[in-house]
Amino acid sequence: MPAINSIALRDALAAARRCTLCESDLPLGANPVLRATDTAKLLIIGQAPGTRVHASGVPWDDPSGARLRAWLGISDAQFYDEQQVAIVPMGFCYPGRGKSGDLPPDPRCAPRWHQEILGALGQVKMTLLVGQYAQRYYLPETRSQTLTARVREWPQYSPQIWPLPHPSPRNNIWLARNTWFEGELLPQLQDRVRDVLA
Repeated sequence: MPAINSIALRDALAAARRCTLCESDLPLGANPVLRATDTAKLLIIGQAPGTRVHASGVPWDDPSGARLRAWLGISDAQFYDEQQVAIVPMGFCYPGRGKSGDLPPDPRCAPRWHQEILGALGQVKMTLLVGQYAQRYYLPETRSQTLTARVREWPQYSPQIWPLPHPSPRNNIWLARNTWFEGELLPQLQDRVRDVLA
């Protein structure tokens, strides 16, 4: 007989994938992209799908995803193993294009769906908050801080929570200016991911 968490999660995911809450404001229409099972040990909360992910329906199926997998030190097969990794972004659908990149995730999405979905993920040992939107939502006490300050203070949140910059190529300048990220944080992150997914 399926566990209560499994049933609750299955039902929540099915409803989320049918969601049209913000469809009238989405340039490409609604196409929620997320994945999770109640056995997942690693949870990734990013921003929202880009156009490539909207088209493929596969989360992080773009250069940002390739860099994120490199940061984590895991293969595509590990990353897309739903039994191990849950991917629940702040916005499930592509929000559209702004002046300097994609628009922010629609602010109605996470309050509507996250508590229900994340509440059914009973095995998560590690959560990645990728980008400022996830960090401001889940670390509200740090709203006045810069993303750099939050990520720099990763030891105070680990081993359970890891604030990360977005792995977009647009952040190459940030990475060049903050060499401690790849030199100090990433080795620790990879060790933790290896332990969690072992």
